[in-house]
Amino acid sequence: MRPSSIHVTFFILFPLLSMTALAAPQPADLIITRAHIVTMNAARDVIEDGAIIIRDSRIVAIGSSSIAADYSAAKTIDARGDLVFPGLINTHTHASMTVFRGLGDDVPDRLRRFIFPLEKNLIDRELVYWGALHGFVEMIEGGVTTAVDMYYFEDEVARAAKLVGIRGVLGQSILNFPTPDSPVPYGGLAYAKKFAADWANDPLITPALAPHAPYSLDAEHLRLVAKASAELNLPVLIHVAEMTDEISTLRRERNQTPVEYLDSLGLLTPRLVAAHCIFVTDSDIALLKARDVGIAHNMVANIKSAKGVAPALKMHDDGLRIGLGTDGPMSGNTLDLIGQLGYVAKLHKLDRKDRNVMPALKVVEMATSGGARALHREKDLGSLEPGKLADLIILDHNSTALVPLYDVYSTLVYAASPRDVRTTVIHGRVVMEDRKILTLNPQEVRDKMRSIARRINTAIAAGIR
Repeated sequence: MRPSSIHVTFFILFPLLSMTALAAPQPADLIITRAHIVTMNAARDVIEDGAIIIRDSRIVAIGSSSIAADYSAAKTIDARGDLVFPGLINTHTHASMTVFRGLGDDVPDRLRRFIFPLEKNLIDRELVYWGALHGFVEMIEGGVTTAVDMYYFEDEVARAAKLVGIRGVLGQSILNFPTPDSPVPYGGLAYAKKFAADWANDPLITPALAPHAPYSLDAEHLRLVAKASAELNLPVLIHVAEMTDEISTLRRERNQTPVEYLDSLGLLTPRLVAAHCIFVTDSDIALLKARDVGIAHNMVANIKSAKGVAPALKMHDDGLRIGLGTDGPMSGNTLDLIGQLGYVAKLHKLDRKDRNVMPALKVVEMATSGGARALHREKDLGSLEPGKLADLIILDHNSTALVPLYDVYSTLVYAASPRDVRTTVIHGRVVMEDRKILTLNPQEVRDKMRSIARRINTAIAAGIR
């Protein structure tokens, strides 16, 4: 070949090689294409034919389906028009109490007459672990990707959460009497500190302190919880303004509301997530906002207990950090957060006698971005945006209940159910696909739960209450 030919050939090939290098697809772990994406970002963008690119547990790109051509992944999900929402955040639950689901319903004072005695006599590590597994499977099947849990032996709950693959903010319970995991009153605080140390920096598990309620710890120990939270930078989970006698006792003994009382002890901080808040005053709401406290609204459990309707609408509209919770499966009986969305909308409309209040979009906000805000995790969770953790759910657009589709928010709130959730992705990992749990055998868990139920029934028949 003549030198001139070599020269020409080089300059013909070089641009082609450069273009090939530039066009090489970027690596990804998971690509979702042809999806109807409800981002829940600040602009509330909805992408009707979109793609989501996931790498190293986070969303790296989101846009029209055409962007998928720029990436290559070991796994691609063709959504075929299915709806993609951010994963739902259950801001208050007790997953292990699935072992007691259906016991002591429709009676007054269930907490002291049934729950505490059953726990005292029956709860152990095995029941906590298997009950949590069962509860977390139910949540994943229903589109929940983050669970805020408080119970005993919370290290067992963490072990269950890791196996299932769900994200958890997990609070070790602290009470003023001996508990299943502590032979001495308030032993839960030392247990919680060890739990926090053992699970520090886990990508899925955030350990927390869980003083049960203002009425089940004394002031000294509530202060110690506040101190530990500040020193260790741990979230605090607590029931607040849930009981009528809680309100009357604090008013009589201290002339304070529960919110004022907790504030006086140093517990009202951005690290606190306050569950229920049924009997809060306008001044309480202002104080909760000023202290930047997260709120967990448990509408269905509150209805079942006939306690009342928390002023969640006012809290939301006043700018508080408020999410939704199911409460425990012995209180609300279900860990189905999707099924509770409609109740949240309808009961607040009924309470206000105004069908315009609590529209579907507001409810979806509470279940997603609101839950993230309640946990002060809005930088990572609650919406589908580049840089955020890849926690999302895919709903079957061909499900009978979702056809026809006019409004994505109304459809999720008023029509959808857990059976419409086709796929669940948590931390970039597909934990359920086409309704099949991929991280464990759910039938094994159900079989174990039936065995546990037989054990509990035998104990009840022998007189344990």
